[in-house]
Amino acid sequence: MKIASIDIGTNSIKSKIFKTTPASIEFIQGIRSPIRLGSEVFINGSLSEGKLNQVIETIREYEDIFKEKSISHYEIVATSAFRDTSNSEDARRYIETAINHPLRIISGLEEAKLIRFHPKSNTGKNKIFIDLGGGSTEFFIRNEKDTTIRSFQLGAVRNMLEKDEKREWVRLEKWLKSIKPKKKIIGIGGNIRSFFDVHKSKEMSQAEFGRKAQSIAKLSTEEKMKKYKFSHDRADVIDHALHIFKFIAERLEIQTITSTKWGISDSIAIKLFHELYSSKVTIS
Repeated sequence: MKIASIDIGTNSIKSKIFKTTPASIEFIQGIRSPIRLGSEVFINGSLSEGKLNQVIETIREYEDIFKEKSISHYEIVATSAFRDTSNSEDARRYIETAINHPLRIISGLEEAKLIRFHPKSNTGKNKIFIDLGGGSTEFFIRNEKDTTIRSFQLGAVRNMLEKDEKREWVRLEKWLKSIKPKKKIIGIGGNIRSFFDVHKSKEMSQAEFGRKAQSIAKLSTEEKMKKYKFSHDRADVIDHALHIFKFIAERLEIQTITSTKWGISDSIAIKLFHELYSSKVTIS
């Protein structure tokens, strides 16, 4: 049986498709559409009918693919932009009516909690998972006795548009000072993943990360697109994402930084898998 997930994010809409058996789940296809909801939400305060229709059109395109692949089980979630828009509930109902499928708006803390489905979330110590999106940044730390999750209203698109608030930076810094230093950051999200991909690297020291991030920051959006083959919606926000990672790494005395292909759409699919099969999973 195949299952799928759709993640309506702040900078883009993404879907992932998986092949499953009662004992395993295997990724087979990913789709990404560069629809930036954050530009409307953070500037105008709400989502327009035109933008919502773009979302509907994109979901319908994904659903056509699902039908071709005989996928009947899929979940749709929305994150930061939908949490922040002033017409959140009206927007949700408008989309649900159009597509005849539930749309769930998840909180920042639920977004952070979903990181637990990452296959390495239970292994090793002294590491911190950071999911840095367009509108918010989520943290997941698994300790011996408990799990710590946090969400902050700081993200690549929000910060690019200068809609981040100083008090949120202060709140983040205060919290970072309250936790023990960590050795490793595992970064989640398209910006950190693209950063490592263009440098053909799996892991960097904090110093190397800082140098390479600074090098990218010196380039214009057009230069980034030409040199690194970034899409426009990646090139214009990546500096803001890397700045947040640097801010965190410096305060936690991080030694190494890496990234993962894992994302919210993976976690949603794994969660759906568990709900459908109610059994243990081996990840392929």
